[in-house]
Amino acid sequence: MDQALKTMIDNMPDKTGKSLEAWKKLLKAKNFAKHGEAVKYLKTEHGVTHGFANTIVTLSKEDNLSTEGLVEGQYKGKENLVPIYDALIKFIKTLGSDVTITPKKGSVSIIRKRQFVLIKPATKTRIDLGFKLKDKPTNERLGDSGPFGTMCTHRVMISEVSEIDDELRNWIQEAYSQSV
Repeated sequence: MDQALKTMIDNMPDKTGKSLEAWKKLLKAKNFAKHGEAVKYLKTEHGVTHGFANTIVTLSKEDNLSTEGLVEGQYKGKENLVPIYDALIKFIKTLGSDVTITPKKGSVSIIRKRQFVLIKPATKTRIDLGFKLKDKPTNERLGDSGPFGTMCTHRVMISEVSEIDDELRNWIQEAYSQSV
């Protein structure tokens, strides 16, 4: 398990008033059909912050899969993209101890107080990296959000580890800085 996620789970009782297992039990009883409904419920009815609510809901739905299993599942048949994913995660972990890496079935959310980066294996040869960047103009490389819709403001398509250059790292850093 990623250290940031483990820390978040360990801190959950102090920060939210309940353990992850207690939250899972509560959500199981409610049986929400949609992820967003469960997140909204935790935020409005229990005062849980968005980051914790999203993580609780994600982990409660994917009880049978480990976070490693979720990432492995995303890259099945796309193993050539794993070095790109690993390099992105390695850099993201240098941003600060307040970063949470939350794998889901089809993507990995990178969260500070809110999601600021989204990593998604889009094709067998490409990872789409979504960003939340305020008032940032698009350019040839930093495109609009594309298929991410409102989850992100921008997108960069990455096909090789060498594309994780200073420019890309600066955009990740900028998104991190804006996510307070």
